[in-house]
Amino acid sequence: MTFRIATFNLHQGFKRWEERRELIAAQLAALKPDIIALNEISVPLETGRWLWKETQKRYGLRYSLLQQTKSDTPSIDEAQGILTRFPVMETGNLDYLARGRVAQVARLEVEGRSVDIYITHLHHVREEDGLRQYQVQRLFQWVRNRNDVGACIVCGDFNATPDSVSIQLIPKSFRTVQMAPTFPTGLKAKDEPAAPYDPSAALVAAGPTSCYDYIWVTNDFVIANSGRCFEQPDPKDPTLWPSDHIGIWADLTLKP
Repeated sequence: MTFRIATFNLHQGFKRWEERRELIAAQLAALKPDIIALNEISVPLETGRWLWKETQKRYGLRYSLLQQTKSDTPSIDEAQGILTRFPVMETGNLDYLARGRVAQVARLEVEGRSVDIYITHLHHVREEDGLRQYQVQRLFQWVRNRNDVGACIVCGDFNATPDSVSIQLIPKSFRTVQMAPTFPTGLKAKDEPAAPYDPSAALVAAGPTSCYDYIWVTNDFVIANSGRCFEQPDPKDPTLWPSDHIGIWADLTLKP
């Protein structure tokens, strides 16, 4: 059996959430992932719960929602989470004790086997890769400590390009599913100038090292296919996109 996983940064709701959420719900229904990891869930706006409830009501997508707020003061505003159609066996979280950042894990039952899904959102300042290096080391030490399951997936917004030292620290036992780079979208607030935006030109300008969001898998999986998602703007408004991020999806098969 092949299942589909995706990861997507919701952009917390800073810009045009009530308009963007309609695009997100429709494109999620078209993608139909079995698991989707979500970064930048807005706690005040309950964006994760809205997506969970509305995709079931409108499109019949039945997920469980597992949500984890950031630590310290940022917990008031932001969370991350996992929507999954698979049975949940256990959950956990890791506090990096740095800038409110956390990691989250859900152990799921997939085809009668245990699979650990990790999601994280690393430090965002581009020039401060040293802090991301620390967070990557803490994250994968946690993964190693939870060594009673071999099949693991790590995903989320790493805020680092593939050539960054922090990304190079990810163990060689994990492979990225990416077959194409992502790129920033043309999402604008209503009061920003609506300059022409060409996604193809943006992709060329961004280049092959423009990925910030990733899905990493252990060798327990065959990567059947992968691609970008949530990359379609509103057909009537080219400044309205699902987010300022492009998502990533992958079709995976567990090896016997």
